[in-house]
Amino acid sequence: MSPRTNDGEREQPGQPDAGRPAPQARRPEPATGRPASEPEARRATSGDDAPGTGATGSGTATEAEARDAVGPAEARTSDEPARPAEPQTEARLSDEPALPAEPVPDAGDERVAAVRRVGAAGRRWRAVHLGACAAMLAVALTAGAVALGAVHEQRGLPVAAAAAVSPGLLAGGDLDASITALQTHLRAQPHDFGGWATLGLAYVEQARTKGDPSRYPQAEQALKRSLALRADNDQALAGRAALAAARHDFAGALSFADRTLKQNPYNERALSSRIDALVELGRYDDADAAARTADQRRPGVPVFTRYAYVHELRGDVTTARRVLERALAASSSPGDIAYVGAQLGQLAWNQGDYATALTHYARALAADENYLPALEGRARAQAASGRQAEAIKGLELIVARYPLPGPLVELGELYEARGGAGDAAKAADQYALVDAWTAIARANGVNADLDTALAAADHGDRATALRAARDDWSRRHTVHTADALAWALHVNGKDAEALPYARQATATGYRNASFLYHLGVIEKATGRPQDARAHLSAALKLNPGFSVLGAREARTALKSLEATK
Repeated sequence: MSPRTNDGEREQPGQPDAGRPAPQARRPEPATGRPASEPEARRATSGDDAPGTGATGSGTATEAEARDAVGPAEARTSDEPARPAEPQTEARLSDEPALPAEPVPDAGDERVAAVRRVGAAGRRWRAVHLGACAAMLAVALTAGAVALGAVHEQRGLPVAAAAAVSPGLLAGGDLDASITALQTHLRAQPHDFGGWATLGLAYVEQARTKGDPSRYPQAEQALKRSLALRADNDQALAGRAALAAARHDFAGALSFADRTLKQNPYNERALSSRIDALVELGRYDDADAAARTADQRRPGVPVFTRYAYVHELRGDVTTARRVLERALAASSSPGDIAYVGAQLGQLAWNQGDYATALTHYARALAADENYLPALEGRARAQAASGRQAEAIKGLELIVARYPLPGPLVELGELYEARGGAGDAAKAADQYALVDAWTAIARANGVNADLDTALAAADHGDRATALRAARDDWSRRHTVHTADALAWALHVNGKDAEALPYARQATATGYRNASFLYHLGVIEKATGRPQDARAHLSAALKLNPGFSVLGAREARTALKSLEATK
């Protein structure tokens, strides 16, 4: 699974998971997701109204700043910090699941429609039992990266603002409507520090889901406005943590998360951002401890999914799957169902189980037909299953709306593999768009070194790839940065230097076919044929369709090694 912060991964949750972005999908993602990942960094604007339009009057300099910052969604005006739920009503990872997962249909061409029918029946059944399952309601109310306890904090809000930040509305994916309503509210009540904090968080979420990095400066402006109105408000501090993570400033994200938790140890966004930051800094033991602490304080979908990812990074796929299935069973909002379903799909795809992956992606799309990680994951699973025409069509629709590095590279490689008339030029166009996106991201404060290194190593300037990979490694030592640096060194002919990094990328037990492929190729180049055969075989056994071009090259390299035995 890719990092959950990038863009998405990691990036991960309201879609939850701003933080797990994902060079590849790049949760927490990212995140984020690789990235989400996660980030992942996985998104171009789709025609949203420009924030702040319609504001009237000149006012003071502060009022002008407020007008400039007006833009997305989720309000909190109460002075009280979010309080922990009563222990007896919390559903933690150590508890037994209170609800069974909804039935999952067999994989097939009509998965989305079938899952909707089954889901409707399952929801009717579950409605009868919800009264006895109060523990799960806390989970159902977590809308992901933007949902920061708003259900506790709507007392005293004007009707328009309360509607704008309804957890149900956010979880239903109507973020744009929520943003518009909140903008209206803040023009009328510019001193609502909670509203400004929510607006900043919603900008972060909109940047993640719409692929519009220009939202990040607007998010920063709104969050600073909130802190100027009340310096100790934990929602704005948590928003700064989420923003820093979205920009891949993980040291900054950790600092803001820690500051937030000093104000309010139960702030869900800060607890989640802290896990994301530790993961993306390569501090996996600390991330595991942070996930356990978060589970004790604020158990719910955002924490469960991060806990699962920490275990996946250590090779414990069984625990990761169990926790994600638990999270899906606990989810009732469309946003949570889409997010967790996509995470399960990614986990299955990483293990080469494409039929199960497609089923999980179908469940996610039944909840939210526009959920980007599920759309991208479905296309990737279709390509790995030999359904390349469907995959290309799906990715073409995705990049038309969200020209992000992950889908752009995947589509370019599918064009290359197809090799039809004009396909080479089409592929080159996709790779050029990756460069354009990273330039825009950097201009808006996003650290895009990992995305740059991954894309440029195979489809761009190799010297640029190495420079970006070294820069990213200087800031954080994760399995993903180790792999990116190893591969960038390899394509620049520095295989002896690359080998330790390639080994470090696989040292935690993380089951990733791309990492194994890179290690095998580097071992072959450094005169270690036995190790190279073992790792190339392992990559193809684990996930034979991990990359349409990479898998083909892995098979070619393995064949050449077998011939020289």
